[in-house]
Amino acid sequence: MQLPNPETLLSDITTKITALIKPDTAIVGIHSGGVWLMERILASLEQAVPHGTLDAALYRDDFAQRGLKNQSQAANIAFDVQGKHIILIDDIFYTGRTTRAAINELFDFGRPASITLAVLINRGGAELPIQPQIVGATIPLTSNQRFQLSQTTQGKLNLALEITEDADV
Repeated sequence: MQLPNPETLLSDITTKITALIKPDTAIVGIHSGGVWLMERILASLEQAVPHGTLDAALYRDDFAQRGLKNQSQAANIAFDVQGKHIILIDDIFYTGRTTRAAINELFDFGRPASITLAVLINRGGAELPIQPQIVGATIPLTSNQRFQLSQTTQGKLNLALEITEDADV
């Protein structure tokens, strides 16, 4: 499978996100890939935008099955969420469970006016009635395939396709 260039996808979603920025907009990245994307998007904007980070691991409904990641990150929301138009950023959209968990965590900080989900890739397989509004690419995968986004020491994005033997990824 020919994988898209993640830098090109990032440029595409940055253009779409930039068009949505208003004075009452804030950007929130989901650890870890969503935070990498958010940082790059913020660096390209010509204005300061309130921003923060979430790690939705503890809010997931499958936490008992998945367990705690090795490096959970505390939420860092240093702005008033109440009434803001939040652009929530993640790297790969799959079942919707990470997004649901992130929204639950976000509501612990206040009630936003709206939430727009932006992702680098939608890999298909949603299990919840949640879909991203901004997508760099839609690339359906089977249950034993997954994308792995990484970042070089120079901050460039790399995308790999991993094949697992276990279908429960």
